[in-house]
Parts: sequence; C-alpha cells; structure tokens
Amino acid sequence: MSTRFVSLASCFSGDRLYRVLLHRPIRLAASLSLVIALGACSPTATSTEAPSATGTSEASSTADSGADPTVYAESGVAIAGADPVAYFTDESFVEGSSDFTHEWKGVSWQFATAENRDLFAANPEEYAPQYGGYCAWAVGQNALAAIDPNAWSIVDGKLYLNANKRIQARWNKDIPGNIALAEANWPGLSQ
Repeated sequence: MSTRFVSLASCFSGDRLYRVLLHRPIRLAASLSLVIALGACSPTATSTEAPSATGTSEASSTADSGADPTVYAESGVAIAGADPVAYFTDESFVEGSSDFTHEWKGVSWQFATAENRDLFAANPEEYAPQYGGYCAWAVGQNALAAIDPNAWSIVDGKLYLNANKRIQARWNKDIPGNIALAEANWPGLSQ
C-alpha cells in the first residue's frame, strides 16, 4: 500500500521555496501547527520563483519528479546540491558541482571533488543524510519538508538536515527525542 502525500502549504525562507508535504493521516490541527511552525521560521515571505498556472512553484521536488520519494531532491538533484561527504570530511556545508555526480536512488548527488564522489559511491549509506535528506525535525512531526543545507548536524556518525536554522534550534532542544519520533514516523512517510 503506497502512502499518498498532499501538498498542504508552501513556506518561504529567504528566496528559497519550501514545500511542506504532509502525510495523509495527520489531523488538521497538527498539520496547521506544523505549517505555522515552519512558516514562522522564515525570515521573509517572498520568493524569486514564479508560481505556475496551477499555483505551485516552478521548482520541482522529489514528490513531483517521479524519482524515489525516499530522497529529497529538487529538479533531480539530491539535498539541494550539497556534497554529503563534505559534512563529514570538512565539517561544513560545501556546495557540490555538476562536474562530480553519482546517481543513487533515482537522483543525482553532487560533490565538490572526485574523491568525495568516489567515497560516496563506495558506501552511500555511510554519507547519505537520514530520512532521505528531508528535514529531520519535520519527519519527527510526521511530515516531509525541504531542507536548507546550512542547517545540519552529525549525531552518532549520522547526518541530519533541517528546514532552516530556526527549525534546527528546535531540533537541538531534544535531539534524542526528535530522533526517536522521526525513527517511528519515517517508515510510514517513506512508503
């Protein structure tokens, strides 16, 4: 049985569109509180992306692209083009390059160097973010949300990404509790 995802709202953070995809069984009150929480974290309410005739952004997400829905991707590129290996080796967000890519789980992963690409290709599970690169805090709330690659942490050797720095601050208040919630919710969200 596959899970249906419904686009409930769009939240903006800077000039980046964050589409919140909510799992169908969520109650309306919980859904609205998540949307308010994510929306309240945005520093501005503007976007450089024009809505299409259907009222959605021209940027595509994994849910729209037909790629593996268990990986967060925009326009077929995983985790906003961030180099997942660099979080471990450089201990910082490093933008990947279209010159160094690896296809995994139906999307293109970008890397800053050929060495990082080769490390990932040899063992993707070691470097790929938890919950397919979706916002870890949102997964704990039983929802899928886009990420800001600057909002990240490594906990017990695993990479976690968040929607933005304010959501990351919420995540940091109870990392073990948030991980437990996300672990319980991820199987249902990733179907």
